[in-house]
Amino acid sequence: MLEQNPADLIALVETKMPYGKYKGMALIDLPEPYVVWYFGNGLPKGKLGHLLGLLYEIKTNGLEYLLNPLRGSSSQHYIKSE
Repeated sequence: MLEQNPADLIALVETKMPYGKYKGMALIDLPEPYVVWYFGNGLPKGKLGHLLGLLYEIKTNGLEYLLNPLRGSSSQHYIKSE
């Protein structure tokens, strides 16, 4: 299993898509089909490609809710149901 840098998880919430149809949208909010398409067609080089690859793993495994606490006080947080 790969060890993940916590700063990358924060970056998924804070980094905005720099171009395209979803320009200005936080990476974590990109639609899953778009992320899957990007993964299948080749990720960009550099930090953005790294973050999109990580996002692909998170979204395809249904783990987006784990990043809710990082979204800040203005958004809803994940509440674990018992």
